[in-house]
Amino acid sequence: MKQAGLTKQERRTTFETMRGTMAILLGGVLAGGTAACVNVSAPDKPIVINLNINVTQEVVYRLDNEAKSLIKQNPGIF
Repeated sequence: MKQAGLTKQERRTTFETMRGTMAILLGGVLAGGTAACVNVSAPDKPIVINLNINVTQEVVYRLDNEAKSLIKQNPGIF
């Protein structure tokens, strides 16, 4: 004869499901409690940044014929 509500098998399945869920939650709380600790410390040695930079500059100038002839006529102007 079946009682009102859940059968014995249904109650057992529900209990096992709740027990598994509680175990997962408890494991998450325990693991999460230890993972919250963060240590930050300064390094023992100084940080060295090695930059190899090569800078070259090229100046290109062009003079028109009128400016060239003016410089030739007045060499002491510059």
